[in-house]
Amino acid sequence: MGGLKSGDTNMGNTTDSSEYLRALMQDYKMKIGPLCEFLPWLGQATESAVSNYSGNGVTDASISFPVYSSELMAFIKACKISGLMDRNYPYVYSRRAIKTHDQERRLIVSATWKEWDVLCGILSKYVLGGQTRSSFWREGITEQIFYLTVSKMREITDFWDGNTSN
Repeated sequence: MGGLKSGDTNMGNTTDSSEYLRALMQDYKMKIGPLCEFLPWLGQATESAVSNYSGNGVTDASISFPVYSSELMAFIKACKISGLMDRNYPYVYSRRAIKTHDQERRLIVSATWKEWDVLCGILSKYVLGGQTRSSFWREGITEQIFYLTVSKMREITDFWDGNTSN
């Protein structure tokens, strides 16, 4: 985990701050690299990535349980080991008064490198929250939260890296 944090105060002069920002973006780029591999799948993923088991012998009185696609599980695992997860994501939601998916999407679209913690908080809600409530993973797919967040993170790091092609 020990990378640079956006709150670090190692910014003496303009040269130091631009070097710091460049190093920060390199750190972010390394963290999101494995997640970017899932962007083509996330862009096309549908609700079928999370379905409920309704096989032989399951009646209406039975409890159904979710079945996840292997691609979704690989994405969730990559997120968990990326160093981007923030267990304190409820604070991001309360501080920004985020209540709806539309508010999340607006924040994601308008985010800059200064709101990296907001992007991490939104991603964390769906990844970590999905471990106890399967509806979060379904919503992350159907509401395009996973796709929008990771693609915005890539856009930010590409901009600061000088690579504007997606």
